Amino acid sequence: MEMFDAVRWTTRNLISGTCRPTVVGLENVPSDGPFIVAPNHLSFFDSVIVQALMPRPVAFFAKAEYFTTGGVKGRVMKAFFESVGSIPVERGEQAASVQALKTLLDILESGRGIGIYPEGTRSRDGILYRGRTGVGWLALTTGAPVIPVGLIGTEKLQRAGEKGVRPQHFTMKVGEPLYFDKTGPDHSLPARREVTDRIMDAIAALSGQERSTSYNQSKSAE
Repeated sequence: MEMFDAVRWTTRNLISGTCRPTVVGLENVPSDGPFIVAPNHLSFFDSVIVQALMPRPVAFFAKAEYFTTGGVKGRVMKAFFESVGSIPVERGEQAASVQALKTLLDILESGRGIGIYPEGTRSRDGILYRGRTGVGWLALTTGAPVIPVGLIGTEKLQRAGEKGVRPQHFTMKVGEPLYFDKTGPDHSLPARREVTDRIMDAIAALSGQERSTSYNQSKSAE
């Protein structure tokens, strides 16, 4: 925890000093017990931003290459993601993704917080895509409250095709918790779909994005 606090403090001050973000609704994060953070996804930096600015630790999935990239940048990324408890997962490997989802379940059952992007991958055109039902499965299985988050302007931090980072103002809106009945893992797909759609409605209300009824696809799948 001391390592997390040190990394979060350093990253939060760096973000606050260079980007001067507008952050509202942090009081909606429960002070104790498990919780699920569900943001929209516009930028590589979204997880870093949420993990740094939230008042409690939030464990996200992170692509395995973030832990294995070489050079100074790779070492910095690995140190950050390890220190905040991120979970490496191989892109495109279903078995690995299923195991990562079970790992998130273990974290929730221990009373901590996790983050998951319902869209699955970041939106490159700014549209809010249909939510995948993993977040609904977690909510119904554990009964943990879901905290919707709307990120606005984070895509400007690193333009498509650019390697450098440009400090830019952005906004993070944290919505009121959404509560769902705890059913355990034995629930219907329609119930999971309904919960996921409610979560996406809450995210849309915060982010103000145009919406799509289609699923987003990763660049590698296009």
